[in-house]
This record gives sequence, C-alpha cells and structure tokens, in this order.
Amino acid sequence: MSKKKILVLGSNGKTGRRVIERLKNYSDIEIRLGSRTEKVPFDWEDPQTWKNVLKDIETVYITFQPDLAIPSAVDTIEKFTVLATELGVQKMVLLSGRGEKEAQLCEEIVKENAKNWTIVRASWFNQNFSESIFLEPILAGIVALPRAEALEPFTDADDIADVVLESLLNDKHNGETYELTGPRLLTFKEAVNTIAEASGRNITFQGLSLDEYSKMLHEFQVPEDHIWLANYLFEQVLDGRNSNVTSDIEKVLGRKAKDFIAYAKETAQTGIWNS
Repeated sequence: MSKKKILVLGSNGKTGRRVIERLKNYSDIEIRLGSRTEKVPFDWEDPQTWKNVLKDIETVYITFQPDLAIPSAVDTIEKFTVLATELGVQKMVLLSGRGEKEAQLCEEIVKENAKNWTIVRASWFNQNFSESIFLEPILAGIVALPRAEALEPFTDADDIADVVLESLLNDKHNGETYELTGPRLLTFKEAVNTIAEASGRNITFQGLSLDEYSKMLHEFQVPEDHIWLANYLFEQVLDGRNSNVTSDIEKVLGRKAKDFIAYAKETAQTGIWNS
C-alpha cells in the first residue's frame, strides 16, 4: 500500500514545524519538507524550485512568506497553485491572514485552482512573543508598540497546527473556511503583563503612535520590507476588524482553544523569557 505524500511548505516556520511533528505519528504518510535549506529546496522567490518539490505530492500545506498581504503574493500563489494542480496535487490547505483583504484574494485563487481546498485563517499567534518578533523586546524588558488599545484574540500555534492536521487528513473539511481565534480578547499590554507575571520578570509596555513605531524600526535598521509589513498589520489589521472570537477551533477539534494564560505559563517553564 503506497503512502500518502504530503508537502509542508514553511517547514521551519511556527505552524509548519508543528504540523510535521504531528504528521510523523502516521506511518501511512510520507512527509516532504518545503524549505530553502532542504536537499530538494523550495523557494517562493525561485519558481524553478517548485516542480521537483511537488513531484508525486497528493496534498500541500501552503504557508507563504513573509505574508499573503505583500503585493507579489497574488501572482505567486496563482502560478504555484496552477502548477500544483497540473502536477496532480489533489488538495491544498492554505494558512491565510484573518482580516487581510489581500490574503482573501489569494484564498479565492486557491479555491479556483485547487481540486480540493481548506482555508485556515489566523492572525496574531501567541508564539510571536516567544518564537518571533516580540521575543527580543521581551528579553530586553520593554515592549513598545502602536495600537495599544487594540483587542486581539491571540491564537496558539498548537491549536492552528491541530486544525491544519485535521484539514490535511480528513476530507470532511474540504471546501471549508475556518477562522481561528483564542477564547478571549486581549490588548498587547495585557498580553505582555501576563507574560511578565508568568515569567516573574519586570517587563514594561510602552504605547507608540504608528509614526513613532516606524521611526523606531528604521533606527534599528529593520529591512524596509519588514517595516512595510509591520506597518500594514498594525495600521490595517488591528483597526478593530478582528476584535471578536470564534468557535471554529472547538468546532474542528471538539475542545476549547488554548487561553493566553495557559500559553504563558507553559512557555515560561521552558525558560525562553529568562535567557
């Protein structure tokens, strides 16, 4: 009996890595890793790498770097999904951005070109505070961000990976769009205070205007494309459009979404915030 071949793009990313960990528990699945560092490399910016990675693949988990909101994403997703279907891919699961109009254009492309599809929307991950952009400021003891008043239903990457796994393996999720959120709304300041309490550290939160934040990123010599994306997310996505919670995680998994407090306590035990 042949194994089902699944390609996971962004295999080193926050959700990709977790999806791979879960897929390893299935002996009837062959996992292919989509990354620039693999023996058979995959690079979104080099379409010449796509064909070899897609060979004999049945199902693809699509995560796009750095974000589906960037101007080139629509054209890239169009070309990739057309090629994937031409090469025999039967299903695509797309990680999309909740509340991102640009990402929704990419969703429609996947729907149009994939034989079967599931859309998984999420916005700010809990793990942005421990594995990504906010870790360094937390370690420095001061987190300075705009939109201090914005309410966000921070979502755990483990919950997202569990929903993606279900979507990859179970045909009942074909044609579904899931919006994933945590169980409650928090401001960034409340999130940082929760981390401070869980880790036993004194971490200050400072609210900034969008102009002040952009200036700060330039002073730290952050690449321009990263600054553009950060400004987009804070200016557009955190305007209140995502300030609500859904029950889609419970709908798919049959359990509650992980609360930010539980995430903070679990993560604090790893010592990452006390490095």
